[in-house]
Amino acid sequence: MKIAVIGSGGWGTAVAVLLAGKGNDVYLWSWIQEETDRLNTDRENKEFLPGVKLEDNIICTHDMGECIKGADVIITAAPSPATRTTAKQMARFVKPGQKIVNISKGLEGELRLSEVYKQEIPEADISVLSGPSHAEEVGRGVPTTVVVASETKETAEFLQDVFMTSVFRVYTSDDIIGVELGGALKNVIALCAGISDGLGYGDNTKAALITRGVAEITRLGVAMGAKASTFAGLSGLGDLIVTGTSRLSRNHTAGELLGKGMNLEDTLNKVHMVVEGVNTATAAYNLSRKYDVRTPIIEQAYNLLYKGTSPKDAVNILMTRQKTSE
Repeated sequence: MKIAVIGSGGWGTAVAVLLAGKGNDVYLWSWIQEETDRLNTDRENKEFLPGVKLEDNIICTHDMGECIKGADVIITAAPSPATRTTAKQMARFVKPGQKIVNISKGLEGELRLSEVYKQEIPEADISVLSGPSHAEEVGRGVPTTVVVASETKETAEFLQDVFMTSVFRVYTSDDIIGVELGGALKNVIALCAGISDGLGYGDNTKAALITRGVAEITRLGVAMGAKASTFAGLSGLGDLIVTGTSRLSRNHTAGELLGKGMNLEDTLNKVHMVVEGVNTATAAYNLSRKYDVRTPIIEQAYNLLYKGTSPKDAVNILMTRQKTSE
C-alpha cells in the first residue's frame, strides 16, 4: 500500500518505520523543507528518533499533495496545537471516504482531535489509535500493544491489519470518545506523577496519583459519552502507566522539572518538544466544570501551571480534602 504519515516528529517517524517494515511505500511529510532535506540526507531523524534508520521505502517530502494523493491510509501525527492548521492543509487533497487515523494525543480547547479533523475534512473516515507506545521503543521494534477505534467495525479491522506486526499488536474498539480522551487526559496525570518525583516523593504517592487519576478520567469520560471500561484498558490505564512512570515521557520529564522548582517557560524550553499535559490541563479543567465532574488532581494541576500554586501546596490541598469513600 501507499501510506501517508503527516508529521515527522518522533512518533510519526516511528510509525513510518514500523509500516515501511511491512513493505509499504510510506510517505513521511514534514512541515519544514529543511527538515525534509535533513531526513533525506541522513536517513535518520537525529533530533526526535536518533539511531533508527529510515529504509529506502520511506519517502520524505514537504509536498502535501505528493504525500497524500493515492494513499490507501493517511496517518496524522501533528501535535495538538498544529492539528487544525495541518487538517486545513490536507483537506483539498483528501478524497471522499478517505481513511484517516490520528495517532496524536491531546485536545484543541474542548474538542477532541478527531472532531477537529472531522470539521475540516468532513468527507473522511476518521479513526484514532492510542495506547502505551513510546516512539523510541516502537522505532526499535520493542513489543508494543495499542488500540484503534473507528466508527465502523469494517474500518477498525482494516486498520488493525494495516498496523499489526509480530511486535506491534492492535486491538479494535468502537469507543472513539473513550480511546481519544484516555490518550489526552492521561497526560495531565502523568505530568503530576513527574511533579511527585521532582518533589522527591516515592512510589506510594505515584501509585495514588495514577489510581485516583484514572478515576477522574473515567468520571469525566463517561460524562462526555465514553464507556467506563475503555479507561481500564490500553488507552486509559495502560497509557497512563507508561507515561506516568517512564523517563522517556516528555510529560513526566516536564513534571519532574516543575517539581524541582523550575518555572513553566524554562521547563518547556528544556524539554524541547510539545508537552501535551501542559496544553491539555486547561481544557481538562474547563471540561470538568462544563460537565460538573469532580477532578481534584486535574484542578490542582491547572492551579499549579496557571494560578501560581506551588507543587507542595497542591499536594497538601489534595491530601487534606474532606474525607470520603472510594
